[in-house]
Amino acid sequence: MTKADIVSAIAEKAGLTKKDAQEALEALLSTITEELVKGESVTLTGFGTFKISARAARTGVNPQNPSQKIQIPAMNLPSFKAGKGLKDAVR
Repeated sequence: MTKADIVSAIAEKAGLTKKDAQEALEALLSTITEELVKGESVTLTGFGTFKISARAARTGVNPQNPSQKIQIPAMNLPSFKAGKGLKDAVR
């Protein structure tokens, strides 16, 4: 399912125009992104939680030259943990 398909489904289920549905989806995604950038988690009860996970720095291997070691820097990554309602629906 693509973003356009999601917009169409939202428009149909909520009785909105596609333009309004797209604006609502964009607002949701930008709000989640802004909160993750701040380091906050976003919980949608029954659906799941978006949060930031820290990954420590580590030594890796250069795939083009396996004998060469490279330093991979520490970074923050977004993660999602499904809630009970979503897990039950998928099962």
